Amino acid sequence: MDVPIAANTLGVLGAVCWSVQLIPQIVLNYRRNNATGLQPQMMMLWSMAGIPLGVYNIVSDFNIALQIQPQILTFLSLTTWIQCYYYESKWSIPKALTVVIPIACIMAGVEVALVYALRIGVQHETRWPITLMAVLAATFLALGVLRHYWDVYVYRTVRGISFLFVGIDAMGDLTSLLSILFQPRIDILGLVIYGVELTLWLGIFACGGYYNLMPWIRRKMESRHASDTTSDENENAQRHAGVALHDLPSSTSVFRTLSEELRIRRRQEDYVTS
Repeated sequence: MDVPIAANTLGVLGAVCWSVQLIPQIVLNYRRNNATGLQPQMMMLWSMAGIPLGVYNIVSDFNIALQIQPQILTFLSLTTWIQCYYYESKWSIPKALTVVIPIACIMAGVEVALVYALRIGVQHETRWPITLMAVLAATFLALGVLRHYWDVYVYRTVRGISFLFVGIDAMGDLTSLLSILFQPRIDILGLVIYGVELTLWLGIFACGGYYNLMPWIRRKMESRHASDTTSDENENAQRHAGVALHDLPSSTSVFRTLSEELRIRRRQEDYVTS
C-alpha cells in the first residue's frame, strides 16, 4: 500500500527509537566514567550492520528517515564502542580518536562506494549484490543480539541488558517494518532485515519473562506468604499472652461446672476471711 505520510512518520519513529536506545547509554557511560557490562563486540557488529543496511535502504529508495537511520546506528554504535576502550582499557582521548576516526571514515567511504556500485548494478538488472547487502545487514544485527542468547543459555537468566533498551530497540524495528509496508512497493528483504532482529528481541523478552519475571513473582508471593504467616503467629502469641495476664478462673468461666463454681467461691471466701 502506498501511504507516504504513514511511511515517513513510521520511518522517523524508527530512526528516533534507534537513536534513543544508545544515547542514554552513552551519557550514562560519560557520567559514571565506565562502560561496565557493555560488549564492544556487539557495538562493532551493529556499527558494521549500518553499512549494508544503509546501502540497501538508499539503493532501494526507501523514505529519507529509513535512509538516515543506518547512519545514526553506525555513528552511535561506534561512539559506544570506543567508550568501552576509553573507560575500560584506559585509552587516552588522542588514542581513542586516532582509532575511531579512521574506522568511521573507512566505513563511510565503503558505504558511498557500494551505493554507487549497486545503483549501476540495478540499472543493468544485476540484483544479487543488493540481496547480499540485505543478508549482511540482517546477519550483523542478529549476531549482535544472539550474543545475549548464549549468555542466557550459560547463566539461565537475562543479565547485563536493560529491558527498556530492548523495548526501545524492538519498537524501532517494528516501526521501521511498518514503514516498509506503507511504501509504494513492499520490499520483502527489508521486512526480513527488521523482522529478524524484532523476532530475536521478542525472544529475549520471553527469556526474561521465564528466567527473570516468573522467579521474581514467586519470590514476592513467597515473601508475602511468609509475612502473613509471621503476622498470624505474632497475633496468636499476643492473644495467648493476653490470656495469661487475665485471672485464670474468669478466662475459663464458660467451662465451669456447678461443683467447680462452688469450690472456687469457697476458696475465695476462705482467702477473704483469712
